[in-house]
Amino acid sequence: MHKTSSRLLALLSLLQTHRDRSGEDLAERLDITSRTVRRDIDRLRELGYLITTVKGPAGGYRLEAGTRMPPMLFDDDQAVALAVALRSAATGGTGTAVAEDAVRALATLRQVLPPRLRHRVDLLRITAVPPPAAHDTPQVATQVLVDLSRAIHAREELRFDYTPGPGCLGPNGSADAPRRVQPHHLVTWRHRWYLVAWDLDREDWRTFRVDRVRPRTPTGPRFAPREIPGGHVSAFLTSRFRGNDGTTTDWPCQGEVVLHLPAADVAPFVQDGVVEELGPHHCRLTLGSWSWAGLAAALGRFDTEIEVIGPPQLASAFGDLAARYARAARPSEGDRHGGAMPK
Repeated sequence: MHKTSSRLLALLSLLQTHRDRSGEDLAERLDITSRTVRRDIDRLRELGYLITTVKGPAGGYRLEAGTRMPPMLFDDDQAVALAVALRSAATGGTGTAVAEDAVRALATLRQVLPPRLRHRVDLLRITAVPPPAAHDTPQVATQVLVDLSRAIHAREELRFDYTPGPGCLGPNGSADAPRRVQPHHLVTWRHRWYLVAWDLDREDWRTFRVDRVRPRTPTGPRFAPREIPGGHVSAFLTSRFRGNDGTTTDWPCQGEVVLHLPAADVAPFVQDGVVEELGPHHCRLTLGSWSWAGLAAALGRFDTEIEVIGPPQLASAFGDLAARYARAARPSEGDRHGGAMPK
């Protein structure tokens, strides 16, 4: 029989690993009665966990997202992986204020880690080598990214102040009047964030540097999205930047995927591709390479779920690599016989 504190942690761990858990299953796994399960569920709710009761023949419980951050439980590998991700974000130079937040989050995590895990984390030494000219990448406030993302997903017109680049000021030496746009895509290109939008006053598509955008409130009315020139944001963006300081490369193989990672986590590791935010945990990546197998291998380094949008050659390359890796994972003839292969 678990003690109350350890039993609550075990119960929380079970609720985190599966969407729904029946009361009988929880009681059997924890070697307690169904009545004790109900009592422990109430204790977790008091701690801030939003646990709903699932109706049905067997009944059960579901852990939902709440309105505030409750205490969380990680196993050893999850805790170390989280520390690695935070350290990478802190040293990777994402072009946002996320790096500073990652430093503070890592310090908080390290403080509560048990000594054995803290030692593993302290052994990590990650040095970020910025790409050429990345030292002058402007910082973008996280709240600005959140505000733009909210307007894009809500399909609401946006007003903002925009500071043009050097030599682009108005006749009085000031920035233009507030811009009115229909925001469509928030993307990164060569470590800079851009807003792709339909400019209502100029009646044309425009690309805005996000570090120069200062959103105004409230947002405007909702709008029906237009079709972007070229059919996709990556085609539009590369056509706008083509020929400017050699910012594009005509790769013989170019593909498009959805990664189950935030755009801010992917952008620091993409030099010649376009990263488009799709939500807090997903992004679209358009990338090129000299071969389809090379492109599939480059995408696999992100170590997350990958959804291939196209073309079919990229999906086939993933299949070929999967078969090749499966063969490589099989034990060799010498391993099966416990020694080197005979000559």
